[in-house]
Parts: sequence; C-alpha cells; structure tokens
Amino acid sequence: MAYATINPYTEQTIKTFPDATEAEVDAALKTAHATFLEWKAKPISERVAVLAKAAEILKNNRSDYASTLTLEMGKITAEAEAEVDLCVAMLRYYVEHGEELLSPRLLPAKGYGDTDVQLVNDPMGVIFAVEPWNFPYYQVIRITAPQATAGNVVVLKHASNVPQSAARMEQLFLEAGAPKGLLTNLYLPHDLTEHVIASPYVRGVALTGSEKAGGHVASLAAKHLKKSTLELGGADAFIVLDDADVEKAADWAVFGRNWNAGQVCVSSKRLIIDESVYDRFLERYRKGAAKLVAGIRPIRRPPSRRCRAPEPWKP
Repeated sequence: MAYATINPYTEQTIKTFPDATEAEVDAALKTAHATFLEWKAKPISERVAVLAKAAEILKNNRSDYASTLTLEMGKITAEAEAEVDLCVAMLRYYVEHGEELLSPRLLPAKGYGDTDVQLVNDPMGVIFAVEPWNFPYYQVIRITAPQATAGNVVVLKHASNVPQSAARMEQLFLEAGAPKGLLTNLYLPHDLTEHVIASPYVRGVALTGSEKAGGHVASLAAKHLKKSTLELGGADAFIVLDDADVEKAADWAVFGRNWNAGQVCVSSKRLIIDESVYDRFLERYRKGAAKLVAGIRPIRRPPSRRCRAPEPWKP
C-alpha cells in the first residue's frame, strides 16, 4: 500500500513514504518489547510524567500540530486545533487519574470465607494498534495514553493517508522523554499484518476501522490467540419525534452529518423523522445543507477560519 500525504484540497501529492520491510518490522517489534520490559518496571508517576510533558508540548505548539491535520486530513483550522485540545485533555486525564485507576482493588468474596479477592492490573506487553484517518492524533492518543500509563507499549499502523500525522505522534512522545519503542510508528504493508500479530512480542490488537478490516484482523488475532478490541463502522440513527424542536433538530442534524466532513463514528447517518413533522424538518434541513461551504464549519455560528494548505511538517 502507498503511504502518502495528498493535500485533499489541491489533490497534490506532497510526500510519499516507503513501506516497512519485514526486517524493519522485526527490529521495531524487538525494540518495542525491550522497551516494555523496562517501562513496566517504572512507577506510574514516572510513566505519566511523560504524558504530562507530551500535553505541554501539544498545548504550546497547538497551531503547528493542527496544520498537519489540515494538510493531510483536510480539517478546517478550528476543528484541527480542537482535536489538539482534545488530545491535551486526554493526556492530562491519565496524568491526574492514572494511578488511582490502576491501583489494586479488594473485591468481597462472599461465601468463600473471610478472604477477599484482590484485583491487580498488570502490564501485558506490546499492543498493536490499527487506526483510521478521521482523527489522526486523537486515535493515537486515546490508545497510547492509557496503555502507556498501564505499563504497555504501542506499535502503530496508521491510515495510509496520514503518514506525517503518525510520525508526529511518535516524535511527540520521544520529545516528551519517552524511551524509543514506547510508541512506534510503522508504515506497514497489508501483507505483513499477520506477521505482526503472530509475533510473540505482540500481546494484543486494537483496531478502529471498517467491518471488513475488523473481520480480517479479528480472525488473525483469534488464529494466533491474541486479545483484540474492535471499533467498527456503524449507521447511527438521528431520531426526531413529534414533540421535538424541529428547527433546532434540523440544524443539529446538518451539523451532525457534516462535522469533520462527515467522518465521525457517531455522525447522523440515518435520519428517522416522525411523519407529522417530516415536511417541516426536510425544508429546514435542505436550507441548512444548501448553506454548506467547503472549508467552513457547518454550524449556526460565525464562520470559522477557512481551510489552509500549510507546508508539510519535516522531522
């Protein structure tokens, strides 16, 4: 598969990236496992210190990081900066709550004497993450932040059209003081997916993507007895009943279907409207949809800044 930055506004190919070879993949997995053996022994306070520094870097370079999202995914500037802000908030959440969430818990063992059961959270190892392009940073941070807090490390196979976003996430954690191998970005070709999952170093697989991709990865995880989690495509319903504020519902339906260019897991993909308000809703929805302009946030507020085409990030 071809990993490339293609400006979605101009359709210009900015930069291409070669697929990882089998030897490069094996070396990366070996490094990740070695890092895990050291990382899992660190106290949680040291692990989350890296997350705190990563949050600080993102916050202080908000516009710069956002520009890469706009370049590769096509997000308008306001939505790109909002994604960076969300990543900062997630990182800080685990900084604040990580130790509490991972602390051992005593569970009452009623009927089995006076001895309670202690629930302990132990690190697993290398987690293989397959992530989509709709939120290029968020998808990486939302898995790396909790896994790194828990003592695990992540090997990332990101979408082929956001290679620079993936590289920036790997570099972010290195700049924040993480050891090499805590988050590893691989430009992985499809034919090496099973090779990664089958590796004895890999202990779990997480995928967000299509049902087809999820079915393929889940079958490989099952074949090699690896734990897996899947978030797959859906067809979320936007339901408007007869007692709704129809105008407000229609306005938010336009937003819900077109925010982030419609590339959101919970977008308003199916509109189910009570027959008694259908005509009013449709008229209002059509007016809202007619006002949509490429590069402008679809919401009833003063228009946000238009889409920019910044220079590509250079590591």
